[in-house]
Formats: sequence, structure tokens, C-alpha cells
Amino acid sequence: MILIALGANLPSSFGEPEQTLKRAVADIQARGVRVIKQSSIWKTAPVPVSDQPWYRNAVIRVETNLQALELLQLLHSIEESFGRIRTVKNAPRVLDLDLIAYNSEIIDEDGVYIPHPRMHNRSFVLRPLQEVAPSWRHPVLKRSIDDLIQALPTEEDSEKSLPLAA
Repeated sequence: MILIALGANLPSSFGEPEQTLKRAVADIQARGVRVIKQSSIWKTAPVPVSDQPWYRNAVIRVETNLQALELLQLLHSIEESFGRIRTVKNAPRVLDLDLIAYNSEIIDEDGVYIPHPRMHNRSFVLRPLQEVAPSWRHPVLKRSIDDLIQALPTEEDSEKSLPLAA
């Protein structure tokens, strides 16, 4: 199961963050990655807590013939085409695309970590992930998505917003 997390908290040339996420899904599909299932868009407070605008987050389950690192390069290319500029960690952004899982592969190569190394501590990833892959198990921690949600250290402010699909 290949899982991609999407997030945005700044407007892009495509509109507000909700429209940006929808357009990003369309771009992912246009580049040959098949979207199998899409979560709702979740409105979530920034992590760590700050005065940034709230994020819109979602998760999609996809199929592709690309290898994990090739898919990650594709996601970075899409971010750049949307105007993403990488500055400091946790900065506001027009689009964030994270490859959070690639089947059951465990990758630790040249600063790339799959599954995403902090996903199990982030409600804004786990809650939409639960919508698209309720039976998913973390390949390193060997825990179900339900167990990971129950183990969250603190509840982040979040609310389900609207469907990701247009």
C-alpha cells in the first residue's frame, strides 16, 4: 500500500489550500500515478503550535510502477511546480507532499526515511490515513492505525472538513 500525505496552509496560484490539495491530486494522477482512495480534507492546527494559518491535510492511497525514491522525486517536482520554496523546518507552505509509506518497505537512505519517521505522532496524518487504509499496519512499529491513534501523546486540534474529491 502506497500512501501520500498532502498539506497546505498558504494560498497558491490555484486558490485556497483546499483547492491546492485538489489540484495536487489531479497533478499526481496526470503524471501517471493512479489514485485509489482519497480521505476527507482535515483542518488542523500547525505543529508545533504557532501563529501560522491552520493547515488543510489529507491522505491518498495510490498505485504506481515508480520505485519509492522515484515517486518521492515526482512529489518534490509537483511541490516546486506549485511554488513550494523550502526554507526553515515547519515553515508555512503552499503545498507539502510526503510519501508516508511505500508498501511495507523500510528505507533509510541519503536522508530519506520511509515510512515517514514522525507520522505515528501526528494526528493530522493518522486520522485521514485511517479513512483510506483502516487495516494498515506500521511496518517498523508493527502497530495498527487504530493503535497508533490511541497512542497519540496529545490530541491536536483538528476537524474533518470536506471531501478531497471534486
